[in-house]
Amino acid sequence: MPSPASPQLGTPGAPTMAAPGTMSGRAPDRVPGALAAAALRIECGREGFARARAFTRRTLSGWSLDHCGDDAAVVVTELAANAATHAVPFAPEGRTDVWLGLALDGAHLVLTVSDPCGSRPVPTRPAGPGLAEHGRGLGIVEALAEEWGWTPRPPQGKTVWARLPTSPPH
Repeated sequence: MPSPASPQLGTPGAPTMAAPGTMSGRAPDRVPGALAAAALRIECGREGFARARAFTRRTLSGWSLDHCGDDAAVVVTELAANAATHAVPFAPEGRTDVWLGLALDGAHLVLTVSDPCGSRPVPTRPAGPGLAEHGRGLGIVEALAEEWGWTPRPPQGKTVWARLPTSPPH
């Protein structure tokens, strides 16, 4: 099986969705062997993140994975917020697209966020009593996902991915 970090996300002929009010286009990646896949261009901001969460929940509902919706929505929000905060401001002019990818791969849901910045994601541990507003995103992803990682997307950019189990909770 290909690594979720492979530079391919989606399946040939899989639907490519765009958030309302944005230009639709081809998702940047494909996932060979995925049973189902969907993609959404994310607008960086509160409304864009809300659309990404709603898109994630609708897609999972269509795949009969409603039980994965809460964790997936949190992971998507954290990865998208990281891209908006740490990648988009440093992207080359005109290269600010951020893409969400969802792929059902057997017993796992693979969530990806692709951004235009090639720097590696850096997990941080907030100092202090744990009430800090920022710096916990990848720690939350790590807590919810079976595994997560990232891969560069030449010529510039990266994809951060998280793998969640699709089995219902006991």
